[in-house]
Amino acid sequence: MGEARKPVRFPGGTLEHMSHPVRVLRHVWIPMRDGVRLSARVWLPADTDEPQPAVMEYIPYRKNDGTAPRDLTLHAAFAAAGYAALRVDNRGSGDSEGIMLDEYHPTEQHDALQILQWLAAQPWCDGSVAMIGKSWGGFNGLQVAALTPPQLKCIVTVCSTDDRYADDVHYLGGSLVASEALPWASTMLCYNARPPDPDVVGPGWREEWFRRMAETPSYIGTWLAHQRRDAYWKHGSVIEDPSGIKAAVLAVGGWADPYRGAVFRLLDELTPLGTPVKGLIGPWAHTYPHQAAPGPAMDFIGECLKWFDRFLRENADQDEELPALRAWIPDPAPFGSDLDERPGRWVVEPTWPPENAERHGFHTCRLIGRHLHLHEPTTGSLTATGDEALLRSPLAIGSAAGNVLQFGDAAGRPGDQAADDGRSHTFTSCPLPEQMEILSRATVELLVDADQPTAQLAVRLCEVTPDGTSRLVTTGALNLTHRESHEEPEPLEPGQAYRVTIPLFATGHAFGAGNRIRLTVSASFWPWLWPSPTPTTVTIHPEGGTLHLPVRTPDPALDGTATAPPRPDPPSPFDVVDVPATRTITWDPVTRTQVVEMTFSDGTTTDRTDGLTRTETELNRFHLTEADPQSAVVECERTDAIGRGAWQTEVRTFSRMTCTEAEFLVVDRLVAYENGVEVFTKSWTTSVPRDLV
Repeated sequence: MGEARKPVRFPGGTLEHMSHPVRVLRHVWIPMRDGVRLSARVWLPADTDEPQPAVMEYIPYRKNDGTAPRDLTLHAAFAAAGYAALRVDNRGSGDSEGIMLDEYHPTEQHDALQILQWLAAQPWCDGSVAMIGKSWGGFNGLQVAALTPPQLKCIVTVCSTDDRYADDVHYLGGSLVASEALPWASTMLCYNARPPDPDVVGPGWREEWFRRMAETPSYIGTWLAHQRRDAYWKHGSVIEDPSGIKAAVLAVGGWADPYRGAVFRLLDELTPLGTPVKGLIGPWAHTYPHQAAPGPAMDFIGECLKWFDRFLRENADQDEELPALRAWIPDPAPFGSDLDERPGRWVVEPTWPPENAERHGFHTCRLIGRHLHLHEPTTGSLTATGDEALLRSPLAIGSAAGNVLQFGDAAGRPGDQAADDGRSHTFTSCPLPEQMEILSRATVELLVDADQPTAQLAVRLCEVTPDGTSRLVTTGALNLTHRESHEEPEPLEPGQAYRVTIPLFATGHAFGAGNRIRLTVSASFWPWLWPSPTPTTVTIHPEGGTLHLPVRTPDPALDGTATAPPRPDPPSPFDVVDVPATRTITWDPVTRTQVVEMTFSDGTTTDRTDGLTRTETELNRFHLTEADPQSAVVECERTDAIGRGAWQTEVRTFSRMTCTEAEFLVVDRLVAYENGVEVFTKSWTTSVPRDLV
């Protein structure tokens, strides 16, 4: 089982420019060894009965209604190019049986290995398989590849990570991500409670629905129980041991997506092992590149087909070799002028690490007083003099940074940073004499002390134009108790100075001539980071502050490589009514309370094929009163209505997280309706001690 059968050779070489009629198997059951059945949808080229290589996407977002319009743009296109394409709902989601116990649970990987074995044995599959996925599907593509299944020849991992603790939506630099952890747990609580489709599973749908609602856990309790980088987070983090990854990896990210650093780490990790790996980073957020926002979008389908042709087909063009990294460098642009599309150009690094050291290197910028000096002094004339900087940061600083996890909508993007710059300690350069480009990961080193055992720092790298507008380039954060290790944090000794290194999210950016580079430091960053337990003053000492910038010199021979625009989407049976995201920030000067409220929605999707309709909404609300870190509150509301004709269901969840100096407190509530009548309710109460967070 799994041994490759010879694929049919279509005339004309590779398939990327060919179009085949497509047939769809709307519902296919995949049996697991424990008796659970997983639900899948399959797209096949309709003009051949010969087995073909297969492409698989394996996620928990419901193939029938959740991601159905997006799935069509991928898998129908792959089938039209001659591949078998498979979209599987994870155990406990959509029509798949069972319970989803957690994200990236060991059961998920075990199921994936069985799916691959089943897939390779199908008469329409030749035994060679690729996995593709964005976010969850990008995560599990890497995780499954690390198990070295023989059927898996290549993967395309988009907006994913190799490190679940340091580079996901739960913890950032050892601090709890307030803006994402509970909201994501609330979303999954709602998702996991949605019913299967009676037209697929039959009369047992209601029993399965109620079992899901009764047995699904609230994930936030588990995530809060692991505030350090322990074995829980190491599971599924392929950075722990990437040697098992033999399948070729195309790693894709976007500069507006928090997972972009994984592209560089995968290049670093897999290249020395001899595993084929390439990187692609564009201007977009947490989206597939053919649907990119902000643009420009690209022919991502064509990129995937080249990758599949190369590693799945015997008739692949073995002479074609992609560069190690292709990245979009945004050009300087007036703030707010690039909401739809960011001006810039593609740049190329043929090898990794880059061979031409003269074009690459870190500029060490000295941070003294309020000044950022772009070059390390060689004469010793520039000395670290000046007063210490005392950070008693306003707790509500940070809302101008937008969302950690962005999907391209204007409401989630960063705003002008100037106001928050004014409430932070800043280091600002002189106007740049010429344009300067950076590409990769920057770091900041500071000498600091604090007056409490627990404290945090947030840094922002900005570009400041002559009119004072401050554009956010990238950010970083560090819980100072995690200064040496995320696995074994240690409390601070008040008054003792520590030299700390703060990594920033990887970035590509061109600072314009005449503009200034600014680094800002604050001791709070809400609602990105949950505040430290008590009011804290952090002192920045003048000695030894440095910013390491990954400067890149343009090369006209390599830069400016064009990419094709997206291909037209195939005809769709889905009607989609979009609802714009919103973001409002209110400030009460009397109570000194800030409220940040955000709404998101998948809108309403209707499948004209069978009348299935889904409507989804999300609301996140963040409360904070200045000078009181224990006033932090996160509230989340979710609704998901799914129905067809006389069958109508709705699931609602409500989640609220608060804190004391000693613990985190969470209350969750789930309510379900059938044809407008409440039929189920359940509540969870969670209390978890704070562990230096």
